[in-house]
Amino acid sequence: MSLIDRHLAAWRDGDPDAAATVHSFVDPDTDKPLTGHALAEHARGFMARFPGGFEFTRVTPAAATWTLTTAHRDSYLGMPGTGAELTITGTDLLTEDAGELHVHRHFDRLAIAEAIGYTPRFVPRSDGAREFGVSSRTPGSPGTPGAMALTWLSVRDDDEAADVDLLSVEVVKSMRAARGFLGVGTFDIGDRKYTLTAFDKPESIRSIHARAHQRAMRRFFRGGLCTGAYTSVWTLAKESHFARCADCGSMAAAERPCDCGWTPTTDPLF
Repeated sequence: MSLIDRHLAAWRDGDPDAAATVHSFVDPDTDKPLTGHALAEHARGFMARFPGGFEFTRVTPAAATWTLTTAHRDSYLGMPGTGAELTITGTDLLTEDAGELHVHRHFDRLAIAEAIGYTPRFVPRSDGAREFGVSSRTPGSPGTPGAMALTWLSVRDDDEAADVDLLSVEVVKSMRAARGFLGVGTFDIGDRKYTLTAFDKPESIRSIHARAHQRAMRRFFRGGLCTGAYTSVWTLAKESHFARCADCGSMAAAERPCDCGWTPTTDPLF
């Protein structure tokens, strides 16, 4: 069996150890050419995230085009496994020299993200003074916040960040039905994942300690999840809510209607 045939068979059969027999391998997820054990681990990770055999549709001595029909089973680029069905297409550029095979694989990571259900956004890592990231919000009941809980967790890498996201989803689900929960916002910046949760009064913060939160706490203290954390509770000192009237254009507040008599409605905090 030729070197190229062995390479194709390894990915067709989902065999990460056989995939590591090429002399070097590069794809969009590697920061340098891989070989040996490092390549086997890389292939094993890809096959775990996107299980299934490659279908090679056109093969020449210089290139092989392929299609992979699969499901998203494990974390990829910080996106937790969704189970979403998708089709990935790509091309392996093949260079054979002196009994060695070098593979340069090309595929579209943005197309994978969109197929999984994510909308790509491009932000700088830092501008020298600020770090940037992504955020989300989950609204709860409308009301005046009497207390806010601010926490952050520091994560090692994208895979750990995805684990934290899965736990966070369950924690938020458990809180949404809790009395006194007004909303939560999450902010991922650098290696930290922030959570800001609003409640009607400090006593309502007890709703955080449901089973989902207890599971997350066990993963943190006993399971080695994350490298550090910060927790805090803040009480309200002042609040102001303004909105501009669509008719007269003036700014109004609950205690100060606009010139035409309109008063802003009370929206959920988040």
